[in-house]
Amino acid sequence: MSNVPYESLGRPDSPTQQFNRIPQQQDISQYAPVQSPPSPLPRDDPFDTHNLPPGAGPPMSAIPPRFMGMAAAHEGLRSSYASSNNTYGNQQDYRMSEYDSVHGLNVHNAGSTPTLATQRTSGNDDPLLHQEAYHDDPHQNGIPMSPVPGQAGFREYMPEKRNIYESPKSKTKRRGIVIGSIILIAILVVAAVLAPVYWFVIRPNSSKSSSNTGGSSTGGGGGHTDDKGSGGDGGNTTEDPKTHTVISGGDGSKIKLENGTEFTYNNKFGGFWYFDPSDPFKSAAKAQSYTPGLNETWDYNTNRIFGVNLGGWLNTEPFISPALYEQFYPNAVDEYTLSQQLAANGGIGQLEDHYKTFITEEDFALIAGAGLNWIRLPIAFWALEIWDGEPFLEHVSWKYVLKAIEWARKYGLRINLDLHAVPGSQNGWNHSGRLRDTPNFLRGVMGLANADRTLDYIRSIAQFISQPQYKDVVCMFGILNEPFTPNIGDLPMDSFNMRAHDLIREITGFGEGNGPIISIHDGFTGIDPWAGKYAGSDRLALDIHPYFAFGQQTADPMAQQAVRACDTWAGGTNRSMGAFGITAAGEFSNAINDCGTYVNGVGIGTRYEATFPGYSGARQGDCSRWTDWTKYTDQDKADIKEFALASMDALTNWFFWTWKIGDTLAAGRVESPFWLVLLTFKMSVGSANTLTRSYKLGLEQGWMPTDPRESYGKCASLGVAATSAPAVPATATGGPGAGTISPNIRASLTQWPVAALTGIPNADVLPIYTPTGPMITLPGPTFTDPANPQKTFDAGNGWFNPADTVGAHVPITGCTYPDAYDAGTEKIPVPSARCTGPGARRRAARSPEPTRN
Repeated sequence: MSNVPYESLGRPDSPTQQFNRIPQQQDISQYAPVQSPPSPLPRDDPFDTHNLPPGAGPPMSAIPPRFMGMAAAHEGLRSSYASSNNTYGNQQDYRMSEYDSVHGLNVHNAGSTPTLATQRTSGNDDPLLHQEAYHDDPHQNGIPMSPVPGQAGFREYMPEKRNIYESPKSKTKRRGIVIGSIILIAILVVAAVLAPVYWFVIRPNSSKSSSNTGGSSTGGGGGHTDDKGSGGDGGNTTEDPKTHTVISGGDGSKIKLENGTEFTYNNKFGGFWYFDPSDPFKSAAKAQSYTPGLNETWDYNTNRIFGVNLGGWLNTEPFISPALYEQFYPNAVDEYTLSQQLAANGGIGQLEDHYKTFITEEDFALIAGAGLNWIRLPIAFWALEIWDGEPFLEHVSWKYVLKAIEWARKYGLRINLDLHAVPGSQNGWNHSGRLRDTPNFLRGVMGLANADRTLDYIRSIAQFISQPQYKDVVCMFGILNEPFTPNIGDLPMDSFNMRAHDLIREITGFGEGNGPIISIHDGFTGIDPWAGKYAGSDRLALDIHPYFAFGQQTADPMAQQAVRACDTWAGGTNRSMGAFGITAAGEFSNAINDCGTYVNGVGIGTRYEATFPGYSGARQGDCSRWTDWTKYTDQDKADIKEFALASMDALTNWFFWTWKIGDTLAAGRVESPFWLVLLTFKMSVGSANTLTRSYKLGLEQGWMPTDPRESYGKCASLGVAATSAPAVPATATGGPGAGTISPNIRASLTQWPVAALTGIPNADVLPIYTPTGPMITLPGPTFTDPANPQKTFDAGNGWFNPADTVGAHVPITGCTYPDAYDAGTEKIPVPSARCTGPGARRRAARSPEPTRN
């Protein structure tokens, strides 16, 4: 391109900057030329002067071409429909401009042609700067068409005119050159597109790790953009050359959903999606350029977990989906009682409407587009099965676990699958399935029986996610959410964790790549007591849930909370990385108090307003100050964002709680805004007009960062001295020594099953189940080969290690068992001896899913 200014039609405000001077990494989309129609042909009727009424100008559609100008440096010299009124005051300006595309078709005197000599005599350096008017109307009287002389020194201008009037032979020759050039360029473009596709999509499974320091994408998909969003073609899609199906795309590409609707994939971080119907278990997507692709290795020393919880989706909570519970107030306080109410009012199957709409595929795309790279997915044991007397919706949520895995794979997101609710309740809180005064897991008369049943579910999940079809996506397994160790006791919980670790590693084998990272919750005992615990274990991670909301309340302004987060959390998190291993905040939020509808439970007050039962602290204020986000000032939003960034920096690896929260029926809006990234509105479940509306409230309103990397160095900027986290022990990532727990450590833990529980010194008298039942084998998804509808792809049989043949726990025939959720010693006396019947009793067959070995 010549060294000239550039101006495009329709964009008078565009900068006159040359393309070749724009920095390589700069987004040039704003300077893209607007395509304007070509100049009209001489005899194209709509533009012929004889078709215009007297005094009329050319029609509006006769838009000038991009390069506009005069035939010479004299105003009014060019009277062409393909011209403009731009003028130049001197010859030099004209010669240096891009407006010198003039073809001297007409001269003043027919048959005469200005010569080079006469041009120079007149002081004109250009041999074709005619001193004549130029006309391109072939119907204008007295103006004959004159070819430009071909002698030396004369350039031909206006190639569009020349092409019209030149001989067919000349046209044919030039057309061949043009076509050849186009073909050559096309070949080069195709090669440029296919090369990265081959190296990064077709030839995947590289073991190369990627750091969290930014940079451009290394994945396939055809010209995907870097993390600034520059480059690309606005769609960046890649087709399967055999089926011509679009299998990958970057920022701006279109995603077609199962129901036929579409949305636009927006990812300014260089991420790209990937799904090939002909190879549905291929993991080739990349969430962002700074995140390792699913076919790359995650380095827990250098890569950072920027995660979010999908709380309240497959394991409901009153404060996340308040409309589900409000319609039955005050009778629905947890999913146990909600299930009972739904069953009595239209059927328990209504709950699937919530599963279908609360979280969809688009949410996964939005999560990647928000710069996040992990999902923590809470599930409940009733995804696998229920027993007699349990009211939960059985099996159905597992179908959506499979969808979550499919969507996470498509958008390059890793999953931390978290068992959030287990038989008997591990903490007595509503999100454990049933609200109780105390846990009945590892506590009370049914403590051992509930724990053995829980181990069966852990085992079935581990068998499923360790299969090669899923292990690259489900990379972490949280075996038990928030067990309340102060009530359960340290020794029973330590023994349970050790038994779960051994059970999983017996299935997967030891060392990196063999099954998921096992995440265990700190049990609300703090970080430091975990230092050195389970040393030599294989790939154990510590899950912490740091919240200010449920402790001592404060009226201190939000502006002071960011420093508090850094002071409170940064040091312990860094110490734990070296002293224990991988340490991540499985939950945290922006909440500095417990304000919000149902945050503490249905019908329960708040500590902030001193209405929470048993809270002795002083009232700090009115919760409406915090629950009505529509009244947040810009300063409020800035302060909340500062707190979010400080929390992220202090915790290093984290999962925000939570992605969505629903509107309340009473207020018609979210009333727990501290806890969400996205906002969702939901009508009552089961309605034919159920409507879900979601949008990026925290992001759009400005209190959540649009790039989580903004958090880097936040604590240091607030004056909090930072100490770098040391490298995690080699065993934490499956390196040397993994799986070599010393005999001394094992001796310090009571062998499973434990000999005593809190308040029960002799656990041998407690009721247990017998391991003689069939194990639950979880089904995989069904994918049909688009080339052969009779063929389905291997989704695994649900049981990774066939050598694991021990039966599942089932009730002993002839024995009676108290209510699994109401067997505390304050209600049920400890038996004097254990019931030992003649054998196992099989449960009655229910729905065919999941299958059993």
